[in-house]
Amino acid sequence: MATINRRNWVSGTLLAGFFGAVWPGSARSASLPWRNWSGGVACDPAGRFAPSTEGELVDFLAATSGRLRPVGSGHSFTPLVPTDGYIVVIDRLAGLLDYSETDLTATFGAGVRLGEMGPALQPIGQAFFNLPDIDRQTLAGATATGTHGTGIQFPCLSGYVTGLRLVTPSAEVLDVDAAHNADLFHAARVSVGALGVITRMTMQNRAPYRLVQKTWMAKTEELLDQFDTLAAKHRHFELFPYVHSDYSSALATDETDAPIDNPPVDPEGDAGFIQLIRELSQVPPRERVPFVNSVAEQTPASERVDVAHRILANVRTVRFNEMEYSVPIDAGAACLREILHTIIEREIDVVFPLEYRYVRRDNTWLGMSSGEEDHAAISIHRAAWEDYRPYFDVIEPIFCKYGGRPHWGKIHTLGAEQLTKLYPRFEEFRALRAQLDPEGRMLNDHLRKLFGVSA
Repeated sequence: MATINRRNWVSGTLLAGFFGAVWPGSARSASLPWRNWSGGVACDPAGRFAPSTEGELVDFLAATSGRLRPVGSGHSFTPLVPTDGYIVVIDRLAGLLDYSETDLTATFGAGVRLGEMGPALQPIGQAFFNLPDIDRQTLAGATATGTHGTGIQFPCLSGYVTGLRLVTPSAEVLDVDAAHNADLFHAARVSVGALGVITRMTMQNRAPYRLVQKTWMAKTEELLDQFDTLAAKHRHFELFPYVHSDYSSALATDETDAPIDNPPVDPEGDAGFIQLIRELSQVPPRERVPFVNSVAEQTPASERVDVAHRILANVRTVRFNEMEYSVPIDAGAACLREILHTIIEREIDVVFPLEYRYVRRDNTWLGMSSGEEDHAAISIHRAAWEDYRPYFDVIEPIFCKYGGRPHWGKIHTLGAEQLTKLYPRFEEFRALRAQLDPEGRMLNDHLRKLFGVSA
């Protein structure tokens, strides 16, 4: 049976979704099909608009009246983008625009990829506080969906936004921060692209640093018993519980002055993972525990050191679909245990491990951890070539049982009736959205369901 390390076990892809072909010299293009990164969401828009300046975007919005949706790199698994109107591609609104040496802030075009920001920050003496697991997303897309990293000390990426520029559907240009139009600022930092098109964002950063990341295998129950202690001890700590197994991969990350030592990802890792899926698919789920335990027990501990942004984000070479919910931190372990037990009890045919981590509270209106308490985030995955629905349909009620909030970019089935009970500021967000976009230009079917708006 294939033996692979943790970085390959949970790998996904570097390839972004098919998102923005534009003819040279023209910001507007004819209709081309659009598909997200996993291939599970697609649409045939009326056309694409890819402005190279904010002025072009303002002119486009002022001169048109039809439906439109902004698009980043297509890393969301929910149908946030599909529209029969125009897709607005913000790829060319990117790059480092300004920075402050004193405040350690930097302003970027909102279409910049997270993976481009770390190298751009290094020469100016800055670095991210934290990053999500994958850095192929645009800054606007990652913050719009409340994307987060790992660690009880760290809020989602939107928590580090200190200011932003929003172009509303009526072509009004608004610069907002905590001191200027604070309500709109707290709403727009996690907005699912429902308030307009964000063109630039200012991020609070820190001085550059290195991280050491240690990975090892241990029994899941032992790690859960120690989780709070380990989460407090390490800068970042998370688990990847193996399904149909007694084991989890533990990941602890801390600051260090050690020299860089970061071996490249095994180029055969994705092939090894696919081989493992095929091998395990030949074993009935109820008989898999000894096989998966054997893989876990053979997986050696590892350690790597590098600059922060190269440790915090990972290379993903196997595509998947994902569901993620956050639950109140005190309910996290119980929710995870019930999910793992249900997978075994229901003999669910799945190989991908889960992911379990803590996220700090924030003051955005729609962040997964917004409000007065920290949250535990739990993710489940299914290979992109497999039907995720039977698996996700069984697990989602468990998340809801524990008061879970869905990640806006990950698959879920909730609508306005449920969401208004989960987010204290949800009704205020709905009112603000209606004020900024009374004609519903920014809405599609999925967003209408989220905000309870009739077609």
